[in-house]
Amino acid sequence: MGNKTVSNAKNLQVLYEDNHLIVVNKRPGDLVQGDKTGDVPLNEVVKHYLKEKYKKPGNVYLGVPHRLDRPTSGIVVFAKTSKVLPRLNKLFAEKKTTKTYWAVVKNNPTKESDTLVHWLRRNPKQNKSYANKKEVPDSKKAILAYRVIKKLDNYFLLEIDLITGRHHQIRAQMSAIGRPIKGDLKYGFDRSNKDASIHLHARSLSFVHPVKKEPLTLSAPPPRDPVWDACP
Repeated sequence: MGNKTVSNAKNLQVLYEDNHLIVVNKRPGDLVQGDKTGDVPLNEVVKHYLKEKYKKPGNVYLGVPHRLDRPTSGIVVFAKTSKVLPRLNKLFAEKKTTKTYWAVVKNNPTKESDTLVHWLRRNPKQNKSYANKKEVPDSKKAILAYRVIKKLDNYFLLEIDLITGRHHQIRAQMSAIGRPIKGDLKYGFDRSNKDASIHLHARSLSFVHPVKKEPLTLSAPPPRDPVWDACP
């Protein structure tokens, strides 16, 4: 992919929008919410998009109920009203959402499918989580289920159901079983991707719409690059 393409109001990939929510497909490199880098975050891009689309004067409200790591791509949900944000926060906090990820890893997992249970301890200074087999002080239980869905030339595509949502959970757990994600230097992959992305993608998300009370299932295509293009 070479140079990094980040989202802007013109190229924003909107997956779903109604009066209450807007769901976008985040590109790798997009920052969901502002941080010390000062880079324009995705929530500001979405606000700009809404302002232009609806010719809104003044400020646009946008709530952020969940996040994705910066090098990761895929589905991000935003609240368009202050009434909907606490309801979405509750859905994510109470694990009433079903999240499926795609990850491209090196080394074939020893089992075609498995459930991984670790205890993750976060190191804020390093912005990294360490996976332990047993409970250690200040650790949180982390559970995911994976299955191999495609064997690529040099890599393996896994579909991962996230059962708990912890800091860098998939990255730390895959690394702990010797299956680091492509491009993820922080968690043991041997080289970075040219655009600083990692091959981890939030593929689908299901939840009951907090206002309409109807089930909503969204899926996002992965970014375009030779490895993702070889995936189904």
